[in-house]
Amino acid sequence: MAYPAFFKARSVVGATALVCSLSAVVSTSAFAQSGKTITEWDQQTNVTSSKVLRDAADRFEHQNPGYKVEDSHVLNEAYKTKLKVAFGAGEPPCVFESWGGGPLHEYVKAGQVVDLTPYLQKDPAYRDRFLSTSWHAVTYDNKAYGVAAENASAAVIFYNKELFKQYNLTPPQTWDQLMHVVQVLTSHGIAPFALSNKNKWTGSMYYMYLVDRLGGPEVFRKAVDRAPGGSFADPVFVEAGKYIQQLVKAGAFAQGYNGLDYDVGASRRLLYSGRAAMELMGGWEASTIQNENPAFSSKVDFFPFPSMPGGKGDPRDVIGTVGDGFMSISTECKDPQAAFKLIQTMTDDTSMQGRVVDKKIPPVKNISISDPFLKRLQELIANAPNVQLWYDQELPPKLGELHKDTSQALFGLSVTPEAAAQQMEAAAKAGS
Repeated sequence: MAYPAFFKARSVVGATALVCSLSAVVSTSAFAQSGKTITEWDQQTNVTSSKVLRDAADRFEHQNPGYKVEDSHVLNEAYKTKLKVAFGAGEPPCVFESWGGGPLHEYVKAGQVVDLTPYLQKDPAYRDRFLSTSWHAVTYDNKAYGVAAENASAAVIFYNKELFKQYNLTPPQTWDQLMHVVQVLTSHGIAPFALSNKNKWTGSMYYMYLVDRLGGPEVFRKAVDRAPGGSFADPVFVEAGKYIQQLVKAGAFAQGYNGLDYDVGASRRLLYSGRAAMELMGGWEASTIQNENPAFSSKVDFFPFPSMPGGKGDPRDVIGTVGDGFMSISTECKDPQAAFKLIQTMTDDTSMQGRVVDKKIPPVKNISISDPFLKRLQELIANAPNVQLWYDQELPPKLGELHKDTSQALFGLSVTPEAAAQQMEAAAKAGS
């Protein structure tokens, strides 16, 4: 997804509580129907991240006497399921967080999401606060169905500075340099990468970057748009799969990676214990690490995904999003105007400064950031010629799920790169 100039992961509900929460969808969502109670669901389960939203809800209640906000902060995978069940039952919350892209578009096409354009037109100063590219992932047919709330984020490689210093390593800028880092770390019994790929989207970040570095953004763009010459069986997609399997065969990942759960922090525990040295993850990981292990936070730095030999992609490109948590309103909400006011409060200056403290980069203009770590990440995104939205969020849901399945299979060496690419292309053709 080519973006211009500036910019082109929670009360916590765990997997064990999911059955109970799903059975309660109708009764919980019924709050959305009652007069002055607004339900709000998101997947911000970090203590500080959820506090930003709760504090905003408290301010909203204070500014709008008689209203009550019932918020629910749910772990990533459980959240996706809970939201899908709620919409399927016709009992979604009033306000809900999404990643935009294809999945949100499905709800929009079903008439289940409020068009926010009229509200934004009434308050142009509010709309103009946000980075212009933040609207891309939630705009369909020139109508906006969400507001960017959480984070302008890019996937980067986090690394343990102490381990790199111990083994005389420097952040690699090329693939060959990365493979040297892999060789050195494995020779000392350290897993180069921590990866929790039970969730599948975690591993797909490698695939997305490899496609971009090898062929540039147009290879994916043409394939997803079904443009002339575009195909998910393009040699670039095959080559990306081969490089993933090169990493696997080189022992680049801690054992058991395809069964480890990101939502319970499996990959981060490998980092904290020193058993793994790096992790490719969205910029929000800095916030998560700061919440979970403040002492370890000072040991962490990051570097961009390296360039590829002979690659046509610009190594300044990033995989990510300008928003990383878009707030929308369901059409089942009986008071959408009040719900929009709640969204405005959740994205006001106080909330955005709270996100900066939470090591996030709010998707608004003129935000004051002094943290050197965040400033570097902000500059990385700002200078990227292209910011590619996560495939599983940009693609239509079924194709996005297949992408995650084939990516995981590539890591498991249970499918060839050629077969994975052919599966994606066959599904894309069938759906076009």
